[in-house]
Amino acid sequence: MSIVNKVLRLIYNKRNQRRLTNRDITLFSSNCNGGVILHDLGLRFDSPFVNLWIKPKDFIKICENPEYYLKLDLSFTTEKGVNYPIGVLDDVRIYFQHYETESEAQKKWEQRKARINYDNLFILFTDRDGCTYEDLIRFDSLKCKNKAVFVHIKYPEIRSAVYIPGFENETSVGMCMNFKNKFTARRYLDAFDYVSWFNNK
Repeated sequence: MSIVNKVLRLIYNKRNQRRLTNRDITLFSSNCNGGVILHDLGLRFDSPFVNLWIKPKDFIKICENPEYYLKLDLSFTTEKGVNYPIGVLDDVRIYFQHYETESEAQKKWEQRKARINYDNLFILFTDRDGCTYEDLIRFDSLKCKNKAVFVHIKYPEIRSAVYIPGFENETSVGMCMNFKNKFTARRYLDAFDYVSWFNNK
């Protein structure tokens, strides 16, 4: 992030914060895009899905039955080559990439899980991390009405798909929270008007 990015982003965020009318939001996100959006909007993290990532099929499983998975006690496991905590809820794994210890990850998970507002739930997904077309279709069929998936190419048949320009020659969207260049306020994810989405417009 350049100094120009930082200054322009502050102005951009303030404008979005003024636009936002629906502030009691719970956002389930499959990776760090959600945390970045909430932070930029000045919102409290009323969701445990912050500073972590989840494989597509596991994330969809959780979203299909959140009341079941989020009532389970979080345990931990290890994987070869992974040097950060990996949480386990039954048959799904949660990769706490931005946490140093299992105790820190568990504390934040429980604290934020207690704030979930199922009556104002939004779900954000991406076509990264091995996501297949079948995963996109399955995500699109979730009962939650407020759902969106960032995709690198257009899928007109998928209602929840949000095309993020700039990754057409890749196999998925890249790091959507990155700035588009050194002289802009805009991140790649700003191709999605998430403020209007939260405001239900």
